Parts: sequence; structure tokens; C-alpha cells
Amino acid sequence: MEDLAQDDWVQQLENDNNAIVLDVRTDDEVADGIIPNAIHLDIYKGQEFIDALEDLDKSKSYYVYCRSGNRSGQACQIMEELGFEKAYNLEGGMLQWTGDVVDL
Repeated sequence: MEDLAQDDWVQQLENDNNAIVLDVRTDDEVADGIIPNAIHLDIYKGQEFIDALEDLDKSKSYYVYCRSGNRSGQACQIMEELGFEKAYNLEGGMLQWTGDVVDL
């Protein structure tokens, strides 16, 4: 797991053809908008969240974010424990995000 500042996170994401963006916020938070092409998995869903992670391809790179960067950091740690080797946490989360946002 690696914590990345927004500029580094975006640059690495753009240069990674094996990348998946993962939004771990709640449904209510996601209603305010989501980073384009992100997959939404609510970390507060407990075992359902773990099960959804286990269905993901561990060979991919995951760029994970939440509202502030705390839950996404936790998600990255969980992913690491599940055998994911490339999980990148967006420091500051959506609170500091200046990139594109789309409505679901």
C-alpha cells in the first residue's frame, strides 16, 4: 500500500494501463459525484465489502479513495491483507480532489 498526493496519484493512474479506480465511500457520499470510471464498494458494508474485494482481479492496480483519505487507507490495508500487491491511497480524498467528478 502506498499513500499518494493527488498529483502523484493522478499521474501514476494515467500511466497505468492495468488500473482500476475504487471508491469506498457510502452511497450518500457517492450521490455527490464520483471520479469517472470508478467502481463503488462501500467499506462500511463489512463482510459484503470483503467479499466484493475478493472478487476483484489481484493482478490489477487499484487507486482507492474516500472522502478524506482515512477509509481508503484502511481499504488499502485490507486489500494488502487479502493479497493485493498494488493499492494506492489518495491522500486527502474527495475533500481535496480537484479533478473531474461525474454523477452516477
